[in-house]
Amino acid sequence: MSVDRWLIVGLGNPGQEYVGNRHNAGRMVAECLAARIGARFKRHRARADIAEGMLAGEPVTLAIAHAYMNLSGGPVAGLRDFYKIPPGRIVVVHDDLDLPFGEVRLKRGGGAGGHNGLRSVTAALGSPDYFRVRFGIGRPPGRMDPAVFVLRDFSAAERKELPLVIDRSADAVEALVRDGLDRAQNAFHAPA
Repeated sequence: MSVDRWLIVGLGNPGQEYVGNRHNAGRMVAECLAARIGARFKRHRARADIAEGMLAGEPVTLAIAHAYMNLSGGPVAGLRDFYKIPPGRIVVVHDDLDLPFGEVRLKRGGGAGGHNGLRSVTAALGSPDYFRVRFGIGRPPGRMDPAVFVLRDFSAAERKELPLVIDRSADAVEALVRDGLDRAQNAFHAPA
């Protein structure tokens, strides 16, 4: 068993008014993972709530920042420094407009793709070389501004599927920690 801790961050916005928003998909996955490992979130001085435990036989710290999405890098860097975790042991779970609703993809590194949370995390860490679990939320309808779309709650039809997609995203994080990126990608990128 590795003694190296994983830091798994679910991106989202703090506050009750954002709870069901598409932009909070990452937070939803972090909460699902905390329930799986039987851990409760508690405040951390890095301006985040954390839950600690074992996931797939590995020590993990699950985190949800107290900062808004576009400022989430500060808390992530604070936790990285506190636990002395290298980028290769950091997983960021986030909503992704470029994937249809329900699709889950994994990758390491890359650009922010217009995602302000990823931009903030990359700037604060000084490296894009962390893992991402991408939670597909689909494109906005018609000419709706993507910034408006991500701050809307999931539709009624999406909410019916949402628990399954959250679970599948949590499974993807678990597979990444247990099996590594290549095997996790093979499992989750195959056509369903």
